[in-house]
Amino acid sequence: MTDKGQVFTPAKLAGLELKNRVIRAGCFEGMCQGGQVTPQLIEHHRRVAAGGAAMTTVAYCSVSNDGRAFEHELWMREEILPDLRKLTDAVHREGALASIQLGHSGFFTSRSVIGKRPLGASPKWCLFMRSYCREMTRGDIDDKVNDFVAAAVLAREAGFDAIEIHAGHGYLLSQFLSPWTNRRKDEFGGSMRNRLTFPIQVVEKTHDILGSGYPILVKMNQIDGMEKGVSIHESEFIAKAFEQAGASALIPSSGFTSKVPFLMLRGNLPIDEMSRNQSGMLDRLGLKLFGRLMVPKHEYRPLFQLEGARRIRRAVGIPVIYIGGADSLPAMEQLIDEGFEFVQVGRASIQDPDFINKMASGQLVRSPCDHCNRCVAAMDAGGVYCVSNKLGFLTEA
Repeated sequence: MTDKGQVFTPAKLAGLELKNRVIRAGCFEGMCQGGQVTPQLIEHHRRVAAGGAAMTTVAYCSVSNDGRAFEHELWMREEILPDLRKLTDAVHREGALASIQLGHSGFFTSRSVIGKRPLGASPKWCLFMRSYCREMTRGDIDDKVNDFVAAAVLAREAGFDAIEIHAGHGYLLSQFLSPWTNRRKDEFGGSMRNRLTFPIQVVEKTHDILGSGYPILVKMNQIDGMEKGVSIHESEFIAKAFEQAGASALIPSSGFTSKVPFLMLRGNLPIDEMSRNQSGMLDRLGLKLFGRLMVPKHEYRPLFQLEGARRIRRAVGIPVIYIGGADSLPAMEQLIDEGFEFVQVGRASIQDPDFINKMASGQLVRSPCDHCNRCVAAMDAGGVYCVSNKLGFLTEA
């Protein structure tokens, strides 16, 4: 077992030096009303940076307006660059680095938000958004590849030190990888190699434009978590393909937002709170009556994604960043000792933004977060914060 100092020693990621091994994960903030960068979002990430994270990740920025599932999701365009620079400057002043998660919601995009029919790998009904997507054409796919590349270039211009391409959790790239959502008969469907074509084009072309010195992290699934979803055996093949395409590091998670959303989190299902925080009456009623039937519960345990993450790490030669239940110093020590170069944390840093500094100083060994997941419900009520702990992030809502 390593001593606690190793968790807090510098390490490099594609030539970028991080001051320690702890990265704030992309946790959807719910703070981008109207698709804008708000002062609340800037302060949120400044506090994470001040709390000791080596790098903080701005969560879910759509590469285009037609990739948003909610009105309070960010989407990348030139007009928001000045405010994004304010965010990255604030993070840098606290001695941390900044990354941004780039993705597209695909078939669970909200028609009411984007004003048109959602895109998807194949036509499919989405109960999550009560919509039916249309199958993307070759032209659509080319457009989205270009949107990912353009968004990455703008992110670098805004001062982000790295980008995280979201190819997991049932978002658009994940929808092409998963046979549950991809039933195409052309070169983008069928075999795993074919299903990889679009996601690999995104990573390759982004890498070509940004160059090998700029970190490109790829968030992917170990497993989708439902019948006909991606298996751990397939994810090992996917991981190798992302490595060959130019990914600097991988973040192997699990779950499908529109089917098994809490597989990636584990713990309590705050159905009542989630229902109350919905803006539409049908959404509130549907969640209240059927939420526990529609959303499976998964028991929380420390390092709950470790077995699959180990398999991904053995399959590739690039860094694998661990995510999933790393909420204590002993757990982080174990991960670094096993060869995971970095660890991502989410709820622990929401419960207390100073969590990492407190571990480094010996004030804390383990996060007191009880995984009630009420912070998830708060995302739709003005912005994520810890409902249980007044030391955690507070919101004006």
